[in-house]
Amino acid sequence: MSLEEVAVCPVCDKDTFRHHLTCKDHTSSGELFHVKQCEVCSLVLTSPRPSALQAGRYYQSEEYISHTSSSRGILGSIYLIVRYFTMIWKFNLVKNHLKGGPLLDFGSGTGRFLQYCKSKGIPVHGVEPSPEARKNTNADLDIADSLTHLPPLQFDVITLWHVLEHVYTLKETLEALRSRLSEDGTIFIAVPNWKSSDATHYKESWAAYDVPRHLWHFSKDSIPSLLNRSGLSIKEVLPMKLDAYYVSLLSEKYQRHGTLGVTGLLYGIYAGVRSNLRAKTDGHYSSLIYVVKKK
Repeated sequence: MSLEEVAVCPVCDKDTFRHHLTCKDHTSSGELFHVKQCEVCSLVLTSPRPSALQAGRYYQSEEYISHTSSSRGILGSIYLIVRYFTMIWKFNLVKNHLKGGPLLDFGSGTGRFLQYCKSKGIPVHGVEPSPEARKNTNADLDIADSLTHLPPLQFDVITLWHVLEHVYTLKETLEALRSRLSEDGTIFIAVPNWKSSDATHYKESWAAYDVPRHLWHFSKDSIPSLLNRSGLSIKEVLPMKLDAYYVSLLSEKYQRHGTLGVTGLLYGIYAGVRSNLRAKTDGHYSSLIYVVKKK
């Protein structure tokens, strides 16, 4: 299969990159992918990568749990527990930004977050391009396969929970989401942070690189410029502290060739604690939520 190179950085339009890491696809193919860093704006990206038409096969794995409703092994069970409590936390985070209008979850997966919001009386819509994920969605949810197939609505809140790193057309997608945002609406963008302590510790084994599904690897340095180009500005940055534990545990499993064990479990928890403690000083949590408004 031929891969495509990223010729120009989508944040600064420069074409000068340096090698950052070589990472393995631990989820589906076992293939190696190069991760590069823009020498101007510090955006990190996967290049070369599968084309958008080829990307689907890298999601076709029972290990890709965000597109399923089941769990496998201890990490799968931990993921589902963390997802449940995080879902409640996310709802409490966004509910004060809802002013009677609908919520859009872009990249809604199996629709768990939407289902929870709907149970609280919130009008909801979702966009999920994966047919496998949509197949595992409750039938009473309105989930489209693209933004163009949504009803002509303006949304009080648009959420992207670990989705932007998967999007091929960053600027175009952000501009399209901005056009669907009500005048005082809010976008919540959660992405992994490659400058976190757990990322630095695990290097090429850091689970949140997740090549080649994660095309872009953001930090607090690159995100503001990207959003600014799409007519958006950051109003607040919030940590996702639980991510450090799950990502560290999964990274331990990768480092240990697929077997976590008791020792890996303890080391992973320790790495998560250490990452969150260090982030109290520098703000580089394992994952960050950018609370965004129209400029």
